Amino acid sequence: MSRPTRDELVARLIRAGELEISGENPEEVAGYFDTDRFRFHGPDGFETDFAGLDAYFASLRTAFDDRTIRRGVIVMEGDRLACQTWIEGTFVRPFTQSPVGLLAPNGARVVWDLINIFRFDDEGRIVEEHVRTDNRAVLRQLGADAA
Repeated sequence: MSRPTRDELVARLIRAGELEISGENPEEVAGYFDTDRFRFHGPDGFETDFAGLDAYFASLRTAFDDRTIRRGVIVMEGDRLACQTWIEGTFVRPFTQSPVGLLAPNGARVVWDLINIFRFDDEGRIVEEHVRTDNRAVLRQLGADAA
């Protein structure tokens, strides 16, 4: 099997994000990751594995309706791909995995404005992800002003 092309990796990344947001086809989602070796590095030192990332997206699906994900500028070098990501949803049920823990819904449209850096293995599976976002802006939208 040859190493996936840039376009193939971008398509896989987009599809994985769409499936995580929708909750459809968990088996397909897992195929886009090396679920044993995957490591997530988030804001404020948050670290987790594939199961933790999957649980985070499950909490988003529970708390937010009308969820969407968009990718912006995508840059690739070697086995790393960096991109802009926007995840949006309407906050209608309790959110268990906010940056400050459980939050009650406020009915607002919430936008996560992210910068992601993904590392892929030779099979095109995601093995590592670094994410940066403005948690203060997210918390304000969630109704838990961190000012």
